[in-house]
Amino acid sequence: MAQKELGVAVVGAGRIGTLRARLAAKHPCVGFLAVSDLDPARARALAEQTGADFHCGNNFEIIERPEVNAVFVSTPEGEHAAPVRRALELGKPVLVEKPIALSLDDADDILATLKATKGKLRIGYSRRFKECFLRAKEQMIHGRLGKVTGGLARVYNSRAQTFAILKRDPHATPVLDVLTYYVDLMCWFLEGNAPVEVVARGQTGIFKEAGYDTHDVTWAILTFADGAVVNLGISYALPARFPTQGQSDRVELLGTEGTMLIDDDHKDHLLFSEKGIPHPYVPGHQIEMAFLGSNTAGDWALGDFWGPLGNETRAWLDHLVTGNPTAHTTPEQARVNLETTIAIERAIATGKAVRLPLET
Repeated sequence: MAQKELGVAVVGAGRIGTLRARLAAKHPCVGFLAVSDLDPARARALAEQTGADFHCGNNFEIIERPEVNAVFVSTPEGEHAAPVRRALELGKPVLVEKPIALSLDDADDILATLKATKGKLRIGYSRRFKECFLRAKEQMIHGRLGKVTGGLARVYNSRAQTFAILKRDPHATPVLDVLTYYVDLMCWFLEGNAPVEVVARGQTGIFKEAGYDTHDVTWAILTFADGAVVNLGISYALPARFPTQGQSDRVELLGTEGTMLIDDDHKDHLLFSEKGIPHPYVPGHQIEMAFLGSNTAGDWALGDFWGPLGNETRAWLDHLVTGNPTAHTTPEQARVNLETTIAIERAIATGKAVRLPLET
């Protein structure tokens, strides 16, 4: 990996785009880096931070640069489709943040472009690249649980972060924006066994009173094609100064010949500081107690970025150079994830079981 083979465009200079660009700038095979944002000042600031070779306020302009042969799309969720399609039309591989889109129409447009161009697209479900879940997938590959009969995945976070997400995009509800990670994980662990039915309930309160059409608590039961039953739950309405700095979660898998319990709540590394601890996601927000390691993307330490998003970004760039297999989520699975989360919200709204695939 001595040659600078990659010219990388990072579309979107927000929190995740900034991380992608900083990580790409450090990769030994990246010889050209371009960044863009619809706010040119943000693009300029990120270019200065990363030493990017080019920056602008036009997303298509950096995708179309002749030096660019790989694209990260890190725009808000509802703005994925246009830059992804443009990159694919130019024959440039894309890693786009999850979810693939916020509507099935946008997802289908992306998949149609992918089919027509025979391009390469993966979706950034970075939980796959957290070590505990990589280890879990390895055990599933070896079949050590036997037939999986059921499971559980639940995730908690504070309302401070939820309000920051909803401010960025009011349609990025905790179900569509976060529970999708755990739909993806469960489908990955039960690979080849698609969800076929959803039953779900939600409870409104804090966010509804603040003017957002989303739930404080959501619980869903997914039934898979072979009858396996998985319980999914999310509450992103914990008190604003709750110690988590991101996703605090627990995943369980139950099988005929074994069980696997993954405690990812991060209570094993506790920091209390009277000076305050800056929240990694919410600007200006501090907490006195923190579960270290709970930052969903990962953490900067000793000049480098450690954690799921760092692992995922480096793995993608390595894949583009070496051609080795990758664990990144396929666009087909990303569409299943989107359809399933839409079904969860539809089941809440109707109070009825919803069958998958959804009727158009």
